[in-house]
Amino acid sequence: MARRAARPAPALAAVGDTPLAVLPGCGPKLAEKLAARGLTTLQGLWLQLPRQYEDRTRLVPIGLLRPGETVQVEGRVQAVQRGFRYRPVLKVAIADDSRGTLVLRFFHFRSAQVNQFRVGTRVRAYGTARPGQAGLEIVHPSYRVLEDDGSEGLGESLDPVYPAVEGIGPVSLRRFIAAALDRLPGDDELELLPAPLRAGMPSLREALLTVHRPPREADLGALLAGTHPAQRRLALEELLAHNISLRRQRIARQAHAAPVLGQPSLALALRDSLPFPLTGAQQRVFDELRADLSRPLPMLRLVQGDVGSGKTVVAAMAALMAVADGRQAALMAPTELLAEQHMASLSAWLEPLGVRLAWLAGKVTGRARAAVLGRIASGEAQVVVGTHALMQEGVEFASLALAIVDEQHRFGVHQRLALRDKGAAGGDSVPHQLVMTATPIPRTLAMSAYADLDVSVIDELPPGRTPVRTVALAQSRRPELVERIRGACAQGRQAYWVCTLIDEPEEGEGPAAAMKIEAQAAQTTFEQLSTQLPQLRIGLVHGRMKPGEKQSVMAQFKAGRIDLLVATTVIEVGVDVPNASLMIIENAERLGLAQLHQLRGRVGRGSEESSCVLLYRAPLSQTARLRLETLRESNDGFLIAERDLELRGPGEVLGTRQTGLAEFRLADLARDADLLPRVQQLADALLEQDPAAADRIVARWIGGAVRFAAA
Repeated sequence: MARRAARPAPALAAVGDTPLAVLPGCGPKLAEKLAARGLTTLQGLWLQLPRQYEDRTRLVPIGLLRPGETVQVEGRVQAVQRGFRYRPVLKVAIADDSRGTLVLRFFHFRSAQVNQFRVGTRVRAYGTARPGQAGLEIVHPSYRVLEDDGSEGLGESLDPVYPAVEGIGPVSLRRFIAAALDRLPGDDELELLPAPLRAGMPSLREALLTVHRPPREADLGALLAGTHPAQRRLALEELLAHNISLRRQRIARQAHAAPVLGQPSLALALRDSLPFPLTGAQQRVFDELRADLSRPLPMLRLVQGDVGSGKTVVAAMAALMAVADGRQAALMAPTELLAEQHMASLSAWLEPLGVRLAWLAGKVTGRARAAVLGRIASGEAQVVVGTHALMQEGVEFASLALAIVDEQHRFGVHQRLALRDKGAAGGDSVPHQLVMTATPIPRTLAMSAYADLDVSVIDELPPGRTPVRTVALAQSRRPELVERIRGACAQGRQAYWVCTLIDEPEEGEGPAAAMKIEAQAAQTTFEQLSTQLPQLRIGLVHGRMKPGEKQSVMAQFKAGRIDLLVATTVIEVGVDVPNASLMIIENAERLGLAQLHQLRGRVGRGSEESSCVLLYRAPLSQTARLRLETLRESNDGFLIAERDLELRGPGEVLGTRQTGLAEFRLADLARDADLLPRVQQLADALLEQDPAAADRIVARWIGGAVRFAAA
């Protein structure tokens, strides 16, 4: 493709960056309220896209209304009833020539509104019809009182409904956006994508006008679904902006140097000493890591693998690449329970090879903490395992060459970068980064949310693992499960009983309240099962226990001194007890697919046939039913992740606030997944042919909200 010179666009800068003060009626106070929402320029209002539409271009006869329909109707007031007892309510009955009657119901109203609804007055109302006490009704419709001369015409286009801006009414917001659109430049000034690269799609100007002012003949179904060609054009550019932004971060990271770790002797010694062979997938991923670590550029690789696929062994081999070069490696986990599990595994593997390990968590205090910090700072500790405590001030590494972060999605991006910075104190050199997750990331998310990472997949389970049989049972069959546990434990097997939230915490109480409610549920279940199964040794683990208490119970369970472990979701990751073959998850309908799959992964880790029982409270919502059916049908973590993305959306799958995944204005990673290959091609072409246009696309859609701190 011929190289195209970067083209200046002064008109866009002049028009798009114009302050909102130029709009009629937008004084300092209103401008301040818009700015609080990030709306400061005309371009900001152009990209303030509707979240839905209202069809006021036609009238539906009242006699033809169906429950659940969102419609516009017109009729004359037949009767008005205002209630005063208990709580105020206003009911207005209207009728039209179709001989249908509809009630407009208001719970919040002023006396002036009541006076508007005189018998015989013509009223046009818009809302969703639903069954009421005396036929169909619309609760709190939007409405207009009409003149008798019939001069009020219908709308020419669908009415956009915009995300609310605090302190500004919807009518005023629509007026400001309409005024901003009146100043929209022509295609030559607005368009940043060359025509060949957007073949088959409308121009940006055409797309914006269509989305904000859809004509009467527009496909309302497509607009509401987000699949209209105009929306697809905007989604393409928004996805492109985020992709380019991440690639820019990657380029910035490559400007730093990283230590060359080219000595595999210790890693191979570990591999040869293991009581089991590596799977083909483990060996392939280690080869990818080894190639990255041997280069003078900082590695940033995401290793994802299903539950039990053996990521920790691969991470240990990567850590030994750093140790063999006389440097340090650090592994950070989100919880003390998981970090302690890693410490136990790494100690068993690495200490026989002469590697010196250190442990650091929040509970390590006083002289013990000072001693650990000294070992880390001097370099005497070669591999350091811990929690968030590794990122705190006062933790200094002598020569950190590899930072490993487990369960990446549970950390904020800045936390991951803070650990990286522990190795950057000596100048431009930064440590390599390896991030791991046992929560499979759907390919569509990996292509977008992790475009700045190289991705490796351990897609093979170690031999000897048996698929977990999954069933869903109603709470009414709980007594059967108690007997099933009795039988399994009598045969020398072990079981989990996982308790989740039964009651939601009150609004504003936060995660501490949720943890307390979970702990109470687990305590109650523990007491019930202890009474029902007196012959079994039953243990209890929940998030409000002290770390030492939790670890002690887990150690007893792993050693076989506990038959049944009652626990909250603290056991979601990192717990490996091959003898446990039965998992019961209570209130399973309350959990997402990924978390259910993680919990199920605590069984099926040995050669015995294992089962997972999803205990639910009826009736099930449609979404909950689909989740449970998916778990019953599949053990494939990646298929489950794709279904989870469809059901919950990217923000919940990745944990938007935890990962730094930006909220999209219009694009939807599940719905628009088919655009991603084209987005990648566009990003390649723009970064090569027109870097200035690429920068302006990022500025247009993201502005200063950079998703990842410069790496």
